[in-house]
Amino acid sequence: MIAGTAEVLAPTEKGKRARIEMPAVTFLDRGARYKHLLGRAKDMPPALMAVALVLVRAGRAEALIKGSPHTDELMAEVVANGTGLRTGRRVSHVFFADVPTYPHTLLITDAAINIDLILDDKVDFVQNAIDLAHILGVLEPKVAILAAVETVTAKMLATLDASAPCKMADRDQIIGGILDGPLAFDNAVSMVAANTKGIRPALAWRADILVVQDLESGNMLAKQLEYLADTLLAGVVVGASVPIVLTRRADSAEARAASCAIALLMANAKRKPRELNGRR
Repeated sequence: MIAGTAEVLAPTEKGKRARIEMPAVTFLDRGARYKHLLGRAKDMPPALMAVALVLVRAGRAEALIKGSPHTDELMAEVVANGTGLRTGRRVSHVFFADVPTYPHTLLITDAAINIDLILDDKVDFVQNAIDLAHILGVLEPKVAILAAVETVTAKMLATLDASAPCKMADRDQIIGGILDGPLAFDNAVSMVAANTKGIRPALAWRADILVVQDLESGNMLAKQLEYLADTLLAGVVVGASVPIVLTRRADSAEARAASCAIALLMANAKRKPRELNGRR
């Protein structure tokens, strides 16, 4: 930044001045994962995205993108029996969070569409998020199932809901990731917090996926990161027959582009089995 030669002379008299409190300076690379995501998508063949459900069901589009209808209107058509885009799993929403103060991409689920949940739903959400993490390049994602405390107690339903998927993962009922829970948020993202509390979770070295107890807590968590921590959020619905880009009215152009890029990566991953079958 500066080049040159300086000549320094020692002072002839002893001097004293008050200490100046300098402002703290932190360098954050906001958007680093976003740029990486768009870079990966840029090299892929384009995918046709449609706003009509009918075009997707007819195989004329590889992804669905929300137009003017409200989210509940769109999702009612997506999950409709016989005419929707259902698969064997319950659909769920995943936020892609580029948090400047966090060392890698963070996925948060479900914070947008599902309200009343049972254990089977949460299992689907976990597997959906793990599958998306694989597509994004995280081969063995660390999944933290959140609650307010780390001990399992019948008095807090969230701790029971968190412990069951972890045991199911031990039995290969959930595959492809490392699960731990229940975990409070701080212990899921901070090794210092986990060590301070004497917790020895498998995820003390920071989770890739956060699974929340319900829509309210997930929505608040995601938006707090967005508005208080300068986080870039993108979102996509997974678990349907095609990826669904579910943008919000307040989304920036960056967020919309990132959501479309994720949908393109998902569409490309779906193409690969067909290409392999064609070569056989």
